[in-house]
Amino acid sequence: MTQPPNQPPQGGFGAPQDPPPHGTPPPPPQQPPAQPAGQPGYGYPQQPPTPPAGQPGYGYPQQSGGFGPPQQPGGFGQPQQPGPYAPQQQPGPYTQPQYGYPPQQQYPTVPGGGPGGGGRNPFKGKPAVLIGAAVALVLVAGGVVWAVTSGGDDDKPVAKHTSSPGPSASADEGDGSGNGGSRGDDPEDFNADRQPGEAKVLWYKGAPDAPGNGAEANGMWVTDKIAAKAAYKQLFGYNVANGSQAWEPITFPQEICATSKQATADGKIVVAYKEGVKDTAKCNQLVEVDLNTGEKGWTRNIKEEGLFDSSLSLEMYISKNTLIVGRSQSGTGLSMSDGHQLWTKKEEEDGVCFPQAFTGGSKVLLSMGCSAGKDTEHERVEELDPDTGKTKWTKEIPKGWSLKRVYSTSPVVLYLTNEDKKQWNISTLKNGSGTTRSQVDINESFSPDCPMSIIESELQGCNGTAADADTLYLPTEADTGANEIVAVNLDTGKERWRVKAPAESSMLPLRVEGGNVIAYQKPTYEAGGAVLSIPTSGGHKPTKLLQHPASTADIENGFYSAEIAYVDGRFVISTTQLTGSDKAQEKLMMAFGK
Repeated sequence: MTQPPNQPPQGGFGAPQDPPPHGTPPPPPQQPPAQPAGQPGYGYPQQPPTPPAGQPGYGYPQQSGGFGPPQQPGGFGQPQQPGPYAPQQQPGPYTQPQYGYPPQQQYPTVPGGGPGGGGRNPFKGKPAVLIGAAVALVLVAGGVVWAVTSGGDDDKPVAKHTSSPGPSASADEGDGSGNGGSRGDDPEDFNADRQPGEAKVLWYKGAPDAPGNGAEANGMWVTDKIAAKAAYKQLFGYNVANGSQAWEPITFPQEICATSKQATADGKIVVAYKEGVKDTAKCNQLVEVDLNTGEKGWTRNIKEEGLFDSSLSLEMYISKNTLIVGRSQSGTGLSMSDGHQLWTKKEEEDGVCFPQAFTGGSKVLLSMGCSAGKDTEHERVEELDPDTGKTKWTKEIPKGWSLKRVYSTSPVVLYLTNEDKKQWNISTLKNGSGTTRSQVDINESFSPDCPMSIIESELQGCNGTAADADTLYLPTEADTGANEIVAVNLDTGKERWRVKAPAESSMLPLRVEGGNVIAYQKPTYEAGGAVLSIPTSGGHKPTKLLQHPASTADIENGFYSAEIAYVDGRFVISTTQLTGSDKAQEKLMMAFGK
């Protein structure tokens, strides 16, 4: 197995590595990243060739009391250290590539930053406070922004700072023979050296051939029966228990360029492929696929709307029975039943605001860029009804601040950065109103992990954040040794508890289930990864649900910019980028279980 050229040994989860922050998108498949795999913050190059930057950390308000007094007039606080989400990589909140306002600028990368595994936060330090505007910004229907008013601390987001990214994992170098490289694809080969108490390697899959300039492998869906994976021009479906082929691979006419982040309750997803082979070919051909049977459903050609609309790249999310297709300055809601259009969001009539990014899942959030290039330039966030596209609430974000990631949609937890001040802010909103519930008030650098993506504006898809109704769970950044998971009280923004990762490793919270935080412990050179359970009540050491074999730690480390899932006692990991190297067959997927 190989890593992208010029990359130090590291993978989406490399050993040992710093916990990656919510990184930015990776360089396009045509140009594999040429920097260490630290994850970029929330901003990444306008142009695909620029590798993502380091990840943001989490700081705490300069002063307590609500969200703390303003650090500086009109800002989230005074600049401190670069934050975890590398805002400095973006020249401004509205200059996102291919998605958002005129994609003409290119964000500089943070030294040592890159897609994939570990990294350090670009803005490391204390959080700042967002100052309420003397006059509330006008709310525009269909736009997404932070509602800033003149009263109350709960409308003043607190800013924090982050640190710089760094390299992380190692890659497994196979010999190119068989489905699994040097060990073939027989699980017994992988389990021959398994020690007592270690989980089994249930199955392993090598990647399909990819062109020499690389290809995307974004898109993984795991159910209690099926593990599906998109790679280059194909969609594969395996029986999750043993890795046997569940249905014939689906081959698309051209390269897959986008996939829905979610699946419907009955297992339907949507895959988009390019209309041609040129670099300028649009990503506009949509196909519905049933994960259970591998059968294709409805198809649709996405049409561009408006002068600045562009379907060179898409992001797709599913909420209930609606597919949200986001692209440059536009977005469309399609019925998952038959693909017909339900609604559209585009540049507003007066040209003041335009769509930048969406989310899916439990809530559809829309980020809008307003008054680009003017003194009143700012962003807006709103929640949309997935069936009609109508706005439920809006929140204006103060000038200078930009929404980079959504850590949770239920409850709504937003991660923002102020590039000029090198600050970040994590705010939780009240359900149904868009008003601020709390802001993280902890002197800490946090470092979630985000798989690579060429969509700069992608708001969802990171590993390493989890939330329930009352608590947010975040991984700290660790330069050396073990990191920690911190539980944050969503009513106060204060710390509830923290627990340290075992054995000088790093761990990422994945979700909350049955009163426990399920976390992934990354592999090191000496030990395989593990799945941990931590009581939400705190005060307990992590309990291991799965301990992956030490004999396959090198392989687990080598998944480049990995996607991960833990479903029904099985852990599945896959790559999101293929380099197209002919030296060895690349890794695609691997599954562990008892």
